Amino acid sequence: MRQRFLERVQRAPILCDGAMGTVLYERGVFVNRCFDELNLSQPSLVLEVHHEYLRAGAEIIETNTFGANRIKLAGHGLEDKVGEINTAGVLLARRAIEETKKDAFVAGSVGPMGNPRHTLDLGLAQLRHIYQEQIDVLVGAGIDVLFVETISRREEMAAALDVARGYSDLAVVALMTFGDDGHTVQGDSPGNLARWMKDQGADVVGCNCSTGPRAMVDVLNEMRAAGDDLVLAAMPNAGSPEFVEGRYIYFSSPEYMATYARRFVRGPKAHLVGGCCGTTPDHVREMRAYLRSVGSGQVELIEPQQPTETTEAPVTPVPVEERSRLSARLAAGEFVTSVEISPPRGVDPTKVLAAVTRLRDAGVDAVNIPDGPRASARMSPMALSAIITREVGIEAILHYCCRDRNLLGMQSDLLGTHALGIRNLIVITGDPPKLGDYPQATAVFDVDSIGLTRIVSRLNQGLDLGGNPLGPPTSFFVGVGVNPGAVNLDEEIRRFRLKVEAGAHCAYTQPVFDPTRLFTFLSRTEDIPIPILVGILPLNSHRNAEFFHNEVPGMDVPEDVRERMRAAGNGDEAKKVGVQIAKEALALARTSPRIRGAYVMPPFGRAARALDVLEDIVSGR
Repeated sequence: MRQRFLERVQRAPILCDGAMGTVLYERGVFVNRCFDELNLSQPSLVLEVHHEYLRAGAEIIETNTFGANRIKLAGHGLEDKVGEINTAGVLLARRAIEETKKDAFVAGSVGPMGNPRHTLDLGLAQLRHIYQEQIDVLVGAGIDVLFVETISRREEMAAALDVARGYSDLAVVALMTFGDDGHTVQGDSPGNLARWMKDQGADVVGCNCSTGPRAMVDVLNEMRAAGDDLVLAAMPNAGSPEFVEGRYIYFSSPEYMATYARRFVRGPKAHLVGGCCGTTPDHVREMRAYLRSVGSGQVELIEPQQPTETTEAPVTPVPVEERSRLSARLAAGEFVTSVEISPPRGVDPTKVLAAVTRLRDAGVDAVNIPDGPRASARMSPMALSAIITREVGIEAILHYCCRDRNLLGMQSDLLGTHALGIRNLIVITGDPPKLGDYPQATAVFDVDSIGLTRIVSRLNQGLDLGGNPLGPPTSFFVGVGVNPGAVNLDEEIRRFRLKVEAGAHCAYTQPVFDPTRLFTFLSRTEDIPIPILVGILPLNSHRNAEFFHNEVPGMDVPEDVRERMRAAGNGDEAKKVGVQIAKEALALARTSPRIRGAYVMPPFGRAARALDVLEDIVSGR
């Protein structure tokens, strides 16, 4: 089990649940109760909380045993029930997984002794004996992984890890808690503690509880600086509680916590993300949507049902090279060019059509129309693609994301898109609404980009997702996104392979500034034969480069590129340097025969900037 857990954590960031005590408190359990004892007296309540976290998307649920050691239970006169309470906690978590039919891990939760005096009064041997009693029961009851959490003193963590080392097949997550100053109560720094916990046998190290997500970013950054080999975990409180009308309330919203889930993954490269005090299933649900929407969560594919019995003759899919002019040119070995043009914010497409006409006249092959870029409200990309195709005559490549539509809506949209004459798609997951102009908007994400690719492939076979015949098949040429600069390149390649297996015909990369990373990606995917179009983005300024690097999911602008933009200053000189960097990246990318086209994303849709980048390619046409 330890190996399976570690392989899953390394594959992609894994989402843990949130607080058990917070939810129980919200449901009327007084703070002076022993929450762990509810495993015996109110098991249905504990089970319900586990169900909600699993349905919210948690892949790890912790047993309700945080305070189920002999010292803490003695405060409630329950010191003789260590075995019963811990066993019941594991069985309830396991039952929740079975009843919800979710693929998740059961984590045995082991917390501190309670009052710090107990740690000071007890020697290491006594501490070890107390932890041994609890951990033995948890392991015997069938946990998958051990969480030693909310520990503020090194002695307690040392005792718990010493016990855990006795179980060779037990994965161990060690989480310390830190104060406002970024240190433990004993003055230990995050980096030193992280290194020490790993040396003591912890598989995953990190922090939980503490003062909230903002301060935890700094703690995790210090831990990351202690070694790239560390597997990190971040499980913050939902801010600091306030006592309001007799109840403790945490005010960090689910959306706020979700933004920090992304920062934990993008910055210090956390492998495990979850919540502690104040977090609820609503927080976990938002974090799940955020992680999935940036391609960091576990893939959930929609498996098509078996086709219903029918006497209709099977349809013959349209050959890929006949689906569009773009697919024909790629099949013929031509190097193709496309430029991204965003839909207008209003109803007037005049300026967009003028820019597209200029691109067509210069020899550009197609225009990419993004779907709600940066999660903002704009003209329908489907409508704009149809207008461009009809009025300008250049092919449109429609970005289609699964953020805003459920399964029925997506299939209806795609059938309508085909009827309007659109044949080229880029299937993407989509930016989460919280990144854009409408943070109160909700996301659907019934499937991710892999599941959506499968849906389109079924339509290309004349079938809906359920396998029901639709008549003549669609003839979409399906593109997907890839990110050669992904933090977890193994996971990115794994997902790329799944997209190709689902039916992708070509791939478009995220903007490439460092061709070295692109070549690494290409060398590791040599067996995947589909054409790849390299993404190129001419930067506008140093500020522009920093924004993309720090604020846009999936973007990575190398430090040397940002330094070149900083040295260029502002205004026209910066724009020239941005174009030069883009041309250099494109020229290097073209040295690989795997690169079959260029996909240029000019800032603010400036067609002239795109043509500056492509001038050496389109000038001879």
